[in-house]
Amino acid sequence: MRALLASLLLLLLAAPDARAERVVAGLSQEAISITTNFDGSEILIFGAVRREAPPPGQEPLQVIVTVQGPPRPVTVRRKDRRFGIWVNTEAAEVDAAPTFYAVSTSAALEDVLSDTADLRLRVSIPRAIRAVDTAVTDQRAFTDALIRIRSDGALYQLNEGAVTFRQQTLFDTSIRLPANLVEGDYRARILLTRGGEVVDVFEQTLPVRKVGLERIIYTLAHERPLIYGILSLVIAIVAGWGASAIFRYIRT
Repeated sequence: MRALLASLLLLLLAAPDARAERVVAGLSQEAISITTNFDGSEILIFGAVRREAPPPGQEPLQVIVTVQGPPRPVTVRRKDRRFGIWVNTEAAEVDAAPTFYAVSTSAALEDVLSDTADLRLRVSIPRAIRAVDTAVTDQRAFTDALIRIRSDGALYQLNEGAVTFRQQTLFDTSIRLPANLVEGDYRARILLTRGGEVVDVFEQTLPVRKVGLERIIYTLAHERPLIYGILSLVIAIVAGWGASAIFRYIRT
């Protein structure tokens, strides 16, 4: 950890930028590989603030770190009890919801980001979800339900105060990625803010890919469904025959 932060200090001595303050950052992993025994991962996000001179008499800087998975459309359904059983009664279409979304901040989110900046950059979890279904009157209730369900599964995370910011220069945080990640390109964003307004933004892509046997199974299931179905049937027959043979051997 110290070695990573020390390397960032060297970047602060690079050629000056046109902006007075700029984020220099990196990730501990360049890519995430999903294998058959993948049970989640943790990425360390670290960085530094490069500036020409300390800004006197200004509010302190704050840092927001977000990691967003590929957005996908989602149908959210509401269930009600009718005649003693639970049935689907209403549904709302969410145009694009991140399959994973984590927000870590150096202080309370409402203190480090203004509502206007949040609306423009879609930083908070509700703003990251795009839902414009005009067929329902209470779209917010369906969106809140989606957030609650995915938060329970650690797919949506709000970690206020989880970013360590040292001397208004060096910062770091870690974000836990659950085991049920969706394959795709994840976007890591680091926002430098002062007084609720964004000073600078750093972005980096984090590829998440299936590898090994997991990749073979995924490719067969989605690109060669006939071969996948035949192989599944053969494996089931062989497994059933093998179990039967072992059972007969034990009995004799």
